Amino acid sequence: MMRMRRALFIVVIALTVAGCATMPRGETRSVEQMLTAAGFQMKVADTPEKAADLRTFPTRKMTVQRRGAASYYIYADPDVCNCLYVGTEPQYQEYQRLLLKKELADERLDESRNSGLWGPGPLW
Repeated sequence: MMRMRRALFIVVIALTVAGCATMPRGETRSVEQMLTAAGFQMKVADTPEKAADLRTFPTRKMTVQRRGAASYYIYADPDVCNCLYVGTEPQYQEYQRLLLKKELADERLDESRNSGLWGPGPLW
């Protein structure tokens, strides 16, 4: 019995670690899909120089660079796509709108899971 519990414990830990390792990649894809939908341009680091340059940006964080009067928003991902996404102020605003829309949809989904047919009641 003890051996079986230990084996089950090891399987649960392994599955948990594997699940955690895949979450950032899925979240990254979601962010990158929203950036594309907002009009950001994807630039692939297809040379050693560009790849080295890409590593100078914070990984998977939005940064702003100003060139003259213009602001450019940059999201670098050297690990998943080996690329960066570049957008302007209107594209960044659209990304923020899409992000808020997704967050609201996620909240509604969580609420629906915690109420109605999924909550406590006579069906279960």
